[in-house]
Amino acid sequence: MAEVLVFHHGYGLTEGVRAFAERLRLAGHVVHVPDLFEGTVFDSLREGIGHAESIGFGTIVERGTAAAEGLPAELVYLGFSLGVLPAQKLAQTRPGAKGALLLEACVPVAEFGGAWPQGVPVQVHGMEADPFFAGEGDVDAARALVATAADAELFRYPGERHLFTDSGLPSYDEPAARQVTQRVLDFLDRIDRIDRIDRLDRIERPGAVAAVR
Repeated sequence: MAEVLVFHHGYGLTEGVRAFAERLRLAGHVVHVPDLFEGTVFDSLREGIGHAESIGFGTIVERGTAAAEGLPAELVYLGFSLGVLPAQKLAQTRPGAKGALLLEACVPVAEFGGAWPQGVPVQVHGMEADPFFAGEGDVDAARALVATAADAELFRYPGERHLFTDSGLPSYDEPAARQVTQRVLDFLDRIDRIDRIDRLDRIERPGAVAAVR
């Protein structure tokens, strides 16, 4: 199993985000879903983003960083839109990251330091004509990431909806969301397989048993 830290989008911690996290749990993964808005869920994205602006995007990142404290270093970080800010920051700067899943947003790598860290696979997902993803430079940041990182994928879906993966919002697109979910599950399964192989290698390596003793 993989262990995943999920950050919600600008509406807040909606039932759709909780349902997505539960889908990952049902597949056997450990999932943590902190509430970066401290219990508030907004009726519109404009209200939610306005709230994020009022408290500061830096505060959102700080709350996400605090949510990771006390959890294992070996996490996969998943962010929906606004939640990509803490997810990407932690994937780039917190040692031990196992991977990153950036849904409907992507920040230039330089925002959180230098090059994307080696050994940290990443996927970016977004709709081709989404005005937030395609119209505000996120897709360009995603292309640059894919061009420079050793293990990076960009998946683009037909349509213009933002937050198409949240089953509780009018913007939900079931066929595209189903594709995203399957690709996310495949990504997590790959992380889990690599971890199990690494553990077996350590156990079977000559001298490993003696070292453990």
